[in-house]
Amino acid sequence: MRTKKVETFRREKDFLGEVKIPSEAYYGVQTARAIENFPISGQISQPVFTISVVQIKKAAAMVNVELGCLDSKIGDMIIRACDRVLNGEFQDQFLVDVYQAGAGTSHHMNINEVIANIAIEMMGGEKGNYSIVHPNDHVNYGQSTNDVYPTAMRIAVLRVSKKLVENLYTLTETFNQKAKSFDSVVKSARTHLQDAVPIRVGQEFSGYAASLLKATRGVERASESLKELGIGGSAAGTGINTHPEYAGMVVEKLRKMTNLDLRESKNRFEAMQSNAPFVEFSGALRTIAVELIRIANDLRLMNSGPNTGLGEIDLPAVQPGSSIMPGKVNPVIPEMLNMVCFSVIGNDLSITLAAQAGQFELNVMMPLIQYKLVDSILILTNATKIFNDKCICGITVNASRCQDYAMRSLGIGTVLNPIIGYSKAAEVVRESMRTGKSIKETIQQQKLLSEEQLNQVLSPISMTEPRGRETII
Repeated sequence: MRTKKVETFRREKDFLGEVKIPSEAYYGVQTARAIENFPISGQISQPVFTISVVQIKKAAAMVNVELGCLDSKIGDMIIRACDRVLNGEFQDQFLVDVYQAGAGTSHHMNINEVIANIAIEMMGGEKGNYSIVHPNDHVNYGQSTNDVYPTAMRIAVLRVSKKLVENLYTLTETFNQKAKSFDSVVKSARTHLQDAVPIRVGQEFSGYAASLLKATRGVERASESLKELGIGGSAAGTGINTHPEYAGMVVEKLRKMTNLDLRESKNRFEAMQSNAPFVEFSGALRTIAVELIRIANDLRLMNSGPNTGLGEIDLPAVQPGSSIMPGKVNPVIPEMLNMVCFSVIGNDLSITLAAQAGQFELNVMMPLIQYKLVDSILILTNATKIFNDKCICGITVNASRCQDYAMRSLGIGTVLNPIIGYSKAAEVVRESMRTGKSIKETIQQQKLLSEEQLNQVLSPISMTEPRGRETII
């Protein structure tokens, strides 16, 4: 019979009193209080953010040792402890809920405590013996949640957004390729969801590509202000308890550590007070989401059918679409993309509200901003890859149906405007609607143009390009 393992505890105390900590835990008293105080969502900060904080801890320890502000033996152990976390160890020790103490103090102290206890253990001590390495006095020397947290937010967003931008450029290029391959296929454009003038499917897809390119460049522009770091501002931006050279040296360490184009903020007070760079970046993601929703909805409509919808294009079939209707296939990838984009737009509103809620030298809503922004980036990154690989790459066009729609569209009456005038052209359109005959048949019946003129005027490709009156008479 297997014996049940008896859990043992150690006791740690702060100025509020004593708390029992599981003996095996690398976190300490402040983390334990946060776990007890905030059993809210079960969601914790994404690993990329935790890693960004740990990189700051490592850079700070390196600089403080170099400047003589931190004992080299303690500093070296902190650096080694950080390296172990950066190499993937101890990830199960970061347990603080996203919805936590304002400004992220609980998560920040969770990291300080874990690093301290790893270092203590490596120095032969027992976890919780902070006389050897202290979470505040040593791991957090010269730092504050107030400058560490927004700095880590910037680094995390810059890091994860690289893949998103890459995926967006790939998606844009796929739309460009489809635009070229569909460029000879003419269909009816639609405005107000009604018949409009002819357009080539390639032209339509080139518009999708161009809009995505613009929105992607907007994301890149929005990342620029995130490269300015307020680290070294300490509690309120003044740099209290830091060496005069500390801030610049830490930024330089982080540049090398992250391979990101980081720089010191010109005004550390602004970098700590304002979360506008995150609002700007989230706004760029919102623009991407809006464009993707619009494009996905167009594709769903063009794919509608197969027998009772538009049926202009076929999206790749990736799974059965119904639990009750045999053989049904749904546009599940664009549907997924829509839901992701709705979530991104919702996240943007949360970020906006949280960013305006800062007071004086600090915004205490940073944990929400951090989580929602990284969440938006991660789900958009995954969704755009799937949208490209499982949907856009495999789109095919039903050329015959598109051609039929183009020639039956009442919108082709527009080409008559330069020849017979708007009013007469409107009469032709109304007569076509009344009789059910095509525009071409109506013109032939009324003998408004010769057969040669008619064929020239209603040439499908020529109707999708600029042309003067003199070229069709």
